[in-house]
Amino acid sequence: MIVRRLQEDVLGTEREVKAPNGNWTSRRLSLKDDGMGFSFHDTLIHAGTETYIWYKNHLEAVYCVGGKGEIEDLTTGKVHPIEDGTLYLLNGHEKHYLRAEEEMRLICAFNPPLSGREVHTKEGYYPVDES
Repeated sequence: MIVRRLQEDVLGTEREVKAPNGNWTSRRLSLKDDGMGFSFHDTLIHAGTETYIWYKNHLEAVYCVGGKGEIEDLTTGKVHPIEDGTLYLLNGHEKHYLRAEEEMRLICAFNPPLSGREVHTKEGYYPVDES
């Protein structure tokens, strides 16, 4: 059994990853080395930001537990509002913009799991850890 607490085990450690552009902070509660087959993150998308994302190597489930923003699917042009209680699933490697009107707190699961300090490439994706 693995038990972690955000305050004691993640904040201020290597598991707290900040985007180089300052748009988000990912608090990584579970990673590849936990052996669960997914990684689990508590992520803050900072107010007033717009982030281009294309998870070409990962599937992601995202549940909003606070804040307000939107996600724009760049294939369809459709814009979906995000607020507390919204779930979205990136099940088709969709290129998208994530915009935060207010700071959003998002609970995220990635498959395959992230291994630690990954940040988005210029193309908007995380590299895959082949180890």
